[in-house]
Amino acid sequence: MSEPPKVVPPRSGLLHLVDATGYSLQGLRRLLRESAARHECLWGGLGLAALLLRGASAGQVIGFAMLVLALLAVEALNTALEEIVDHLSPGWSEMAKNAKDLGSLAVGLTALIAGVQFATAMIWPG
Repeated sequence: MSEPPKVVPPRSGLLHLVDATGYSLQGLRRLLRESAARHECLWGGLGLAALLLRGASAGQVIGFAMLVLALLAVEALNTALEEIVDHLSPGWSEMAKNAKDLGSLAVGLTALIAGVQFATAMIWPG
């Protein structure tokens, strides 16, 4: 009979930061398997290039970059939500549909905010 897995106590200090960074990079690798996240990275990069070419102010460029990062953060949370919902409710259920729809709404609203900021910076650069 096999032994149960050993619980490794969390490390502290700088080693905790190293571990946390590793977990975040694993999360990024998982997120980039989602086509929506790859599209958001593409559109974010193209948007940043367009703002720079248009002569947008540093504040506008930084603001848009921060909103793209926020969009990716919401996308990561939505992906985590979908993973949990799919595990807990493998078949169709109203609860699963509502949870996924609300996650999608959060992503859509964040994308809308980033889009409005992008359009504003393109119309009124500098």
